[in-house]
Amino acid sequence: MTVQPISSNSGTVVSVRGGVVDVQFDRRLPPIYSVLRAGAKGEIVIEVQEQLDARRVRGVALTPTQGLARGSGVKDTGSPLRAPAGKTILSRMFDVFGNAIDGQPQPVDVSWRSIHRQPPSLADRSTKSEIFETGIKAIDVLVPLERGGKAGLFGGAGVGKTVLLTEMIHNMIGHQKGVSIFCGIGERCREGEELYSAMKEAGVLKDMVMVYGQMNEPPGNRLRVGSAALTMAEYLRDDEHRDVLLLIDNIFRFIQAGMEVSGLMGQMPSRLGYQPTMSTELSSLEERIANTSAGAITSIQAVYVPADDLTDPAAVHVFSHLSASIVLSRKRASQGLYPAIDLLQSSSKMATPGIVGASHYALAQEIRKTLAQYEDLKDIVAMLGMEQLSMGDRNIVGRARRLERFLTQPFFTTGQFTGIEGQTVSLKDALGGCERILRDEFKDYPESALYMIGAISEAKKPEQVPSRDHKAATAAQAGAHAS
Repeated sequence: MTVQPISSNSGTVVSVRGGVVDVQFDRRLPPIYSVLRAGAKGEIVIEVQEQLDARRVRGVALTPTQGLARGSGVKDTGSPLRAPAGKTILSRMFDVFGNAIDGQPQPVDVSWRSIHRQPPSLADRSTKSEIFETGIKAIDVLVPLERGGKAGLFGGAGVGKTVLLTEMIHNMIGHQKGVSIFCGIGERCREGEELYSAMKEAGVLKDMVMVYGQMNEPPGNRLRVGSAALTMAEYLRDDEHRDVLLLIDNIFRFIQAGMEVSGLMGQMPSRLGYQPTMSTELSSLEERIANTSAGAITSIQAVYVPADDLTDPAAVHVFSHLSASIVLSRKRASQGLYPAIDLLQSSSKMATPGIVGASHYALAQEIRKTLAQYEDLKDIVAMLGMEQLSMGDRNIVGRARRLERFLTQPFFTTGQFTGIEGQTVSLKDALGGCERILRDEFKDYPESALYMIGAISEAKKPEQVPSRDHKAATAAQAGAHAS
């Protein structure tokens, strides 16, 4: 374990209640967020949360507290929790304490920085709104992301949040020459190992850092891992002047960890059992993600939505910080339409004429209008069939179904499961393809000709289209992987 400096200030444990530890100090009280160490080798780490009176503090353990008892000695490190910063952190995997957990030696030539940092001031922030291209058609056309902004991936379990995040890592490093930081909050250790192996195999690990607070860690540990990852991202932005893509999976587990810590500390719960300080805790993390003159931290955050309820307080509070919301749909996933983005529920504050341009905005609105009209006609088609629709409505249904299939895309990270090589598509090609579909240029092409292709130029002529059985098998393969 990385050793924090130890001050001469020492105390004694006066009570241990699960993960909550009260410590008495006779000389001076440690400040809030100070790290205390206990145990024979200092292996038990406690973070101060409250100063109870002139001699006692209350802290939450960031490690298991087995062996800790009343009367045990405690040392004040004299500093808050710190994270490593330096060029040697790239291609490595860390825990919340800055320990390397990838089986390799601890990185050298690093400086240690407090994870509790202030967000950049308004004077330092860039006021220019720029688009962050992902190479994924559905996102770039309808839900453009902001460089230095925050986007949320909303969805229940098994609809493809992690797959979409890993694809963005691949595209960011491979095509934009940026650096990515993956922050796993409450992740399964299996997922961390799989991501590490996949990124190593794809050859993008050299420009990536992974930070994990695993699901089996105490809540105090999971609450701080996001701040540790942000400290590393701020180093890469401010000192190395690099654009950083910060992926957080899953921000809901950050809120959940805060709820557990709040309960341990005896705070009165708020609505649905959430902590009363949820808004403040979330803001202290989110406001540090910003675009400055030195570089930008662009964040994409997976947000687990409890019971698929977008009115849950956790989802509502996260929404308020986002410049784009990408909602994943279980229904689209079951139809094999990947990425399974609900194109009508998803939205972006960047989708305005002043930022994306008048022609892009007008085209996006036309696509949304066509898809919304198709949604209204679905019940009629299901009950009475296409024959009962007017010719104009049939054309709308045909355009919408072709748009839905064109906005699917093969991913690099799922190529081994689907047998289809992944592709990135430029914004120009994506917009051009949608415009041509709306002009009915592909009216005589079967819908399957536009399914799982890159640019529209790859659409096969009717006689070249693979059989429906082959397409169905491919969609089934993709569906099995996402679930």
